Amino acid sequence: MRAGVSGLFFALCFMAAPMSAMLAPVAMAASVDLPKPFVAQHRGQFTQGGLIVMQLQPHTQVFLNDAPIDVLDNQAVIGFGRDAPLQQQLKFVDMAAKTQTAVLELTLRPRDYQIQRIEGLPQKMVTPPAEALEKIRRQGKIKRAARAQSVRQTWFAEPFVWPVEGRISGVYGSQRFYNGEPRRPHFGVDIAAPRKTPVRAPASGRVSLAETDMYFEGGLIFIDHGLSVTSVFMHLDSVNVAVGDIVQQGDVIGRVGSTGRSTGPHLDWRMYWQQQRIDPALLVPPMTAKPSRAGKGKKPQ
Repeated sequence: MRAGVSGLFFALCFMAAPMSAMLAPVAMAASVDLPKPFVAQHRGQFTQGGLIVMQLQPHTQVFLNDAPIDVLDNQAVIGFGRDAPLQQQLKFVDMAAKTQTAVLELTLRPRDYQIQRIEGLPQKMVTPPAEALEKIRRQGKIKRAARAQSVRQTWFAEPFVWPVEGRISGVYGSQRFYNGEPRRPHFGVDIAAPRKTPVRAPASGRVSLAETDMYFEGGLIFIDHGLSVTSVFMHLDSVNVAVGDIVQQGDVIGRVGSTGRSTGPHLDWRMYWQQQRIDPALLVPPMTAKPSRAGKGKKPQ
């Protein structure tokens, strides 16, 4: 189903029958009504890069492509990466009466991604020098360890806000070419803002990483919003929090900079659900600030 389809076809089965009962197809746009007997409410977009937050009815377990999803206080969250397969399956089971299930075959909305070309960069910013490789490997382990464990909290259920406002200088999913050489897609949203502009927590959470001198990211903060939802803030001029700090939405966690591999002051905001890279721009309302006068803020990554 292409993104331009205007209608939404929705069929599902509520069954007093074994889980092996017939599946029901759902072809969809970015939003869909989930079955009320299992899902009290939800928000998010069923698209590549989307994050879906669900408030489940009591005793409900949800499965994504047959994998059980962690549930806490009747809250659950799932996400889809940049290149997630369009065909997905959601299954809901009433664990108090295990014969009652609903199964949905979903078609995510596909996305088209921009091509960004950045020319004239020093070669050391495109390809790391050999002497930097050990530092890059060591710091990679630090980042993976910070995301390996997530707190059992439901801070992700709080509606997110922009961590900083300004001109959008880079978008999620764009394929980047540096000096004509292709690189990995960009997995965040870049917000150009003057150096030292406060960066605020977009939702409450626990700081799981706070570093000031990462090779790629410069000043870097991870905030764990619970159940494997993590926000990442890069290129910070200063880091105002420490690992283990609990922050509330709106708290200042750092300040905009151009540290690491960056060519101008900006914030690169990224998000994960488990190993899936999520588009932060899908979680927040339209930006209200006037365009920033800061530089373009594009950087190699």
